[in-house]
Amino acid sequence: MMISGFTMCKNVSKLYYPIKASIESILPIVDEFVVALGDCDDDDNTEEIIRSINSDKIKIIPTKWDLEKYPNGTENAHQTDIAKEACTGDWLFYLQADEVVHEDYLDHIVSACRRYYKDYRVDGFLFKYKHFWGDYNHYQVAHGWYPKEIRIVRNDPSIHSWESAQSFRRIPNFDYKNYRQQAGTHKLRVIPLEAEVYHYGWVRPPSFMQRKRKALDTIHQDADTVNQKFELEPPVFDYGPMNKAVEFKGSHPSVMKEWIAQFDWANQLRESGPFPTDRELHKHERLKYRILTFFEQRLLNGNHIGGFKNYIIVKDH
Repeated sequence: MMISGFTMCKNVSKLYYPIKASIESILPIVDEFVVALGDCDDDDNTEEIIRSINSDKIKIIPTKWDLEKYPNGTENAHQTDIAKEACTGDWLFYLQADEVVHEDYLDHIVSACRRYYKDYRVDGFLFKYKHFWGDYNHYQVAHGWYPKEIRIVRNDPSIHSWESAQSFRRIPNFDYKNYRQQAGTHKLRVIPLEAEVYHYGWVRPPSFMQRKRKALDTIHQDADTVNQKFELEPPVFDYGPMNKAVEFKGSHPSVMKEWIAQFDWANQLRESGPFPTDRELHKHERLKYRILTFFEQRLLNGNHIGGFKNYIIVKDH
């Protein structure tokens, strides 16, 4: 049995993604790690960072992004598919450039891959998520923050990255055009793992966070609309009162040690106080979502009301 790791990325160093830690977090358990590396800007050194890992497991595929051909976020899925289809393993372990796996979970993940290797009822594995917010001591559980997602899939050519690369679906005879298509697609059958993905996508210095938001919006919308939107916003991101998020009391993956040591924006965060009135509230700050979150966390054991579930749970023997 072989396991391949894979990811896609572009300009992640200039946008403050911990891509080195992301790759290193699962490198011990994969036989190869494939990176679809987009055409980065001249002031970005993502390729240099990846090569500094100095592992012969890493394979870099240079790519070019085409937002006209793949609009509305689907270039993310297209690039993910490029990396996926270059993988040679039996199981394919996908991480985005801001996702890291704790070393405590690695043995469990490998055991699951071995156990279900020839159980073809199983298309993949479902991971829990911890979405860090603002710093490394807080995370979000609010309604709208996905609590679980597929991150390991079987090496099957009919399985594709889907929508904006958050998840996967089976799309027989896919023409590689519309990654947001619903008709003719099938949810994957998965086994839930007792393992978490640590998502650091919302942990950046406030100025970098605003740049990252603009870059991500540009992938999903036309550039003029995005530019007009951000002209009306401040140059730095406002995380709001940090005590509205959940305090993290665990340990971070060891590969994040050097990255976390760079944390130097505590003085730009606000521990408490009211929600700001001079900006649009974040989704999790709105009253509707706060009420939903209260019921989900207090009465429903964290299960989301009407939450999006892009998978079918396989009942184990």
